[in-house]
Amino acid sequence: QVQLVESGGGLVQAGGSLRLSCAASGRTFSSYAMAWFRQAPGKEREYVARITWSGSSTNYADSVKGRFTISRDNAKNTLYLEMNSLKPEDTAVYYCAAAQYSSPNYRAYDYWGQGTQVTVSS
Repeated sequence: QVQLVESGGGLVQAGGSLRLSCAASGRTFSSYAMAWFRQAPGKEREYVARITWSGSSTNYADSVKGRFTISRDNAKNTLYLEMNSLKPEDTAVYYCAAAQYSSPNYRAYDYWGQGTQVTVSS
């Protein structure tokens, strides 16, 4: 089992930046594909980005491509999401998740963090 704890959320003005972190504990972090999802009030959970266990491959939702960067440090058991040029529509609770295989489908992920709120003001 993997325990995940997100941090780094907050309030930022449009055009600003934030860096989210997801600290993992438990079973071997490096054996899992990882992803970020987000959920805004009244909306379904939305895929943001994913990364393979080695970090060699990444993928992004079209809505964040070119603005967000996902990365991981397996030595530190930590996943990151660097978010630049933030927009009000990026406002949501952001979740990190772990799975055996990389997928944009949230149903593929077995372990989830509690989420961190990101609010972007216009």
